[in-house]
Amino acid sequence: MVSLLDIIGPVMVGPSSSHTAGACRIGLLARGLVGGTAERAHVELHGSFARTGEGHGTDKAIAGGLLGFRPDDERIRTALDIAEKEGLAYVFEKTTIAEDAHPNTVRITLERGHRKHSLIGESLGAGRIRIVNIDGYPVEVNGNHHTIVLVAEDVKGSIARIAGLLADADINIATLRLTRKARGGDAFMVIEVDEAPGESVRDSIRALTWVRWTHRLDKVGV
Repeated sequence: MVSLLDIIGPVMVGPSSSHTAGACRIGLLARGLVGGTAERAHVELHGSFARTGEGHGTDKAIAGGLLGFRPDDERIRTALDIAEKEGLAYVFEKTTIAEDAHPNTVRITLERGHRKHSLIGESLGAGRIRIVNIDGYPVEVNGNHHTIVLVAEDVKGSIARIAGLLADADINIATLRLTRKARGGDAFMVIEVDEAPGESVRDSIRALTWVRWTHRLDKVGV
């Protein structure tokens, strides 16, 4: 099925939905991992992003997302200058992330205070994105829902406990996916929810003794 979005594309600052709108949304999700504008950003561009990204404004779009700008924000055009004024030290690098990686792929590593996180994101066209890796854990996040991401010890009853906290806050779970590298090790949980979780919900999850960290990723999808 062909949607209207596929025909006319997303509302955005041009010129390319994959190189600007998608890139901006990946930056927005990366920003959520550190809870605001980072102090340092290392941005590694792969494939078409590396070859043609500068001409298509991919660097500005990613920087805009890291600053909290949406794809239709006119400030994206001067985002690199704004980033410097806001104290965001950034480095863009062309690289090969993986031989089979999507041609519009970027790896973003951010530092803010004691927080340091990285993600790998793909821009799929028409502004659509997919996050495939966070801090070394394989994930699938498309930004179409409000999302909670967390790392916790792999203990029995952890999913039920977290689901209970969300239910108490009247938040409905849309999807829940758990990834672990080994039995008994840490588990990475991605929870997509229908309602925006407040800071109190995040803090309640954070307070669980077996949770190492948790962050909210705002809905950024088209």
